[in-house]
Amino acid sequence: MTAILLLEDGTKFRGKSFGAKGIHCGEVVFNTSMSGYQEILTDPSYHEQIVTMTYPMIGNYGTNSLDTESRKLFCAGFIVKENCDYPSNFRSQNSLSDYLQENGIVGLEGIDTRSLVKHIREQGAMRGIISSTEKRISVLKKMLDDYPGLVGRDIVKNVSAKRSYKWKKGVIDVVKNTETLPKTKYKVIAYDFGIKENILRLLRSHGCDVEVVPAKTPAEKVLAKKPDGVFLSNGPGDPAPVSYAAESVKKLLGKVPIFGICLGHQILSLALGGTTYKLKFGHRGANHPVKNLDTGAIEITSQNHGFCADLESFKGLDIEMTHLNLNDNTCEGIRSKKLKAFSVQYHPEASPGPHDSQYLFAQFTDWMSGKVH
Repeated sequence: MTAILLLEDGTKFRGKSFGAKGIHCGEVVFNTSMSGYQEILTDPSYHEQIVTMTYPMIGNYGTNSLDTESRKLFCAGFIVKENCDYPSNFRSQNSLSDYLQENGIVGLEGIDTRSLVKHIREQGAMRGIISSTEKRISVLKKMLDDYPGLVGRDIVKNVSAKRSYKWKKGVIDVVKNTETLPKTKYKVIAYDFGIKENILRLLRSHGCDVEVVPAKTPAEKVLAKKPDGVFLSNGPGDPAPVSYAAESVKKLLGKVPIFGICLGHQILSLALGGTTYKLKFGHRGANHPVKNLDTGAIEITSQNHGFCADLESFKGLDIEMTHLNLNDNTCEGIRSKKLKAFSVQYHPEASPGPHDSQYLFAQFTDWMSGKVH
């Protein structure tokens, strides 16, 4: 069965369908990771995005029930050069194609993914529609014209938890089959803007008693729980319309240590008085170099974001930049020691990606214990 990808500028890509049958609109983006596709598929930050993998063969080690980052698959579509239908790995339980089919995600393979990625890099990320059923361009164009895109829309409400819950699991060593569960020392309230489970596992493995709360939870309700720290999670889309989150963070600043990742970093930036803007094609992959401005060390980081905090807007504010993206000199980390808050744009929890930046979780516990003043 054939499938088609149509971009908003009229560019078309025809290939072979795999996974589920259907039609979905989304923002077409690319990810430079060579592996970790299951974690990418289940990352809520990819909600309403059609993900193109730049590595030529995807699916060779299959899928399993453990390598997930949330309750379901959130992306709008999945594009690869070559899908492997016969995976080989001791942990594999299912093929990628079957996994997509079971979860209602349309896949497209056999197109020139290098051409698609080059087009996005030159023209910028754009709206697109992927279809394995309807093939008439005129019909697909009408559907795509009706799709509003991501800018100016709050899509966090579509992925956030509906009610609070406790998180109990720690980091698991899949080779030794062991779990890191130290005695809890710190009570942490984690805002769910689209939180990845490996963030929660790392918080628990750093001695945190974690309660996850919905994105719209008021600051007063959080403070009533008497937390030692508040965590602001990753999530999808434009941070500016998620104004209720920035307002809550404003009320928390200076009262409790705050640590943010990705969308949480952007929301903290807004709460401190900064602004955000949309990147041309975003940063997505597991190999982005970031400079730690405190130590001078270069960290290889996992990233997934299409929006960014504006460095120019920080002038005159109580915001100190701590990390810098070496590809395009954009902001990758900030802090306010006075208000006991810090955040990074990238993903120190990886999953997928390198572990260079996991020290930030220990830094959060240091802030909660009073070691950082």
